[in-house]
Amino acid sequence: MSKYAYDLVAQQGIEIAFMDLRDHSLPLCDGGPCYSLPEVQAATKIVSEADAIIMGAPVYAYDLSAAAKNLVELTGSAWEDKVVAFLCAAGGLSSYMSVMSFANSLMLDFRCLIVPRFVYATRKAFENDAVADADVRERIEQMVAATIRLAKLPK
Repeated sequence: MSKYAYDLVAQQGIEIAFMDLRDHSLPLCDGGPCYSLPEVQAATKIVSEADAIIMGAPVYAYDLSAAAKNLVELTGSAWEDKVVAFLCAAGGLSSYMSVMSFANSLMLDFRCLIVPRFVYATRKAFENDAVADADVRERIEQMVAATIRLAKLPK
């Protein structure tokens, strides 16, 4: 889903960064020395420079992944006043509202503007590591359009 969203944004000529946490060896947040590590500073710079963030994350046990939470803990105030949208993949249909506590935290702690078009999909939406479900692709397209529109609003 994230790759599909990235391609949609890139096709519009908008400068975009793609950060796959699997490719970054971010430490667990320790509330202290971790913030000075080069990999944390690099992640903070990416978040800080973004006008909007589309977060693609798996859902485990009715919540976003620990890696997604750790990213926010490590980069903290870099999230302030960002437009944030969510793409969530999960094993079943039961946890479709799981992103709400994460989104509420971003709204309250960092005054993020949350795009009210979450995309939630189960494994049935994918084939060969790509989004195969037309409805999910359409929802991603709508979410990307809303994210771009909101990011262009004056701050």
